[in-house]
Amino acid sequence: MPDSIVLLGCTGSIGVNTLEIASRYAIPIEALVAGSNIGLLNRQISIYHPRYVAIARKEDRDKIDHGHVFCGNEGILELLELTKSPLVVNALVGYTGLAPTIKAIEMGRRVALANKESLVVAGEFLDLGRITPIDSEHFGLWYLMHDRPYSKLYITASGGAFRDWPYDQIANATFADALKHPNWSMGKKITIDSATMINKLFELLEAKWLFDTDNIDAVIERKSIVHALVAFKDGSTVAHFAGVDMKLPIAFALKGEVDEEILPPLDPLMIGTVRFEPIESIRYPIWEIKEHLLANPHLGAVVNAANEEAIKLFESGRCGFFELARKVLDAYRRFESVHPASINDIFAIDKEVRDYVNRF
Repeated sequence: MPDSIVLLGCTGSIGVNTLEIASRYAIPIEALVAGSNIGLLNRQISIYHPRYVAIARKEDRDKIDHGHVFCGNEGILELLELTKSPLVVNALVGYTGLAPTIKAIEMGRRVALANKESLVVAGEFLDLGRITPIDSEHFGLWYLMHDRPYSKLYITASGGAFRDWPYDQIANATFADALKHPNWSMGKKITIDSATMINKLFELLEAKWLFDTDNIDAVIERKSIVHALVAFKDGSTVAHFAGVDMKLPIAFALKGEVDEEILPPLDPLMIGTVRFEPIESIRYPIWEIKEHLLANPHLGAVVNAANEEAIKLFESGRCGFFELARKVLDAYRRFESVHPASINDIFAIDKEVRDYVNRF
């Protein structure tokens, strides 16, 4: 168990749950990094007394009740250089989380990673031995595997906000509609990614890097109580059941091993019917590139950049829901031949893709 942690993304749902688990095990918080939720950040400062704090915008600096405040993406990296904690919890959202992951690993830290984009964009160039995923699906896979030979891995998806909408109505869905997730309470971006199913593409890529396999797929499980399944070579398949709560993977990431109740146990008589359904491209157009992307994981940098820019266009009303997916697919095909040879190449590709998506 670490003697202290640095928490990036402290005001999001993962961050709030991490602080709860850290309090449970009396793990000090050396530094907090937040975005724009200044009120919650100040409450966290008063409770956890971090040595350093970072925020997104310089103009908010005077609102922070702390004497050592860093600002912007560069400020996060400066904060990491000053801290000593052996564990960095990275719960930042989007591409912003990549540079801190790289920095923490370069400094010899262990990274408890909830930032999907770090592995999606740069999994080829990261020291995976220093990464522990904070993700219910990958945690579930790890929990089940026990080094036994398997034939296939499965992760599950809720289906997102539009899983039950008549197909012909989805094209007119608004950004607000896409934020109405049926199971989870999450930030805006991950909720939109759930509606498009791109979050499952990202999680498949993460699993490819973490478990060194292409034998992985995703299925819809509407209740979000089955998080992962492992089909073993002996013909048996096991499933990981747990509540709709991220505290369990966080507890394992912070403590290493957990032998006490973190979540209320599920009562099988209360679960009812569990059903698995295919993810279909007609409702989730982005799914059509699944196999090609798994075979060409370096293109995760293209998908991520295009997706982040297309979400901004959707939020501002400049494109519709299905057009968001079309923009990602168009960029994917446009940049299909790129193959980054270094982190610097990824930075260059990221910029070029973003410019392309905003050009049309």
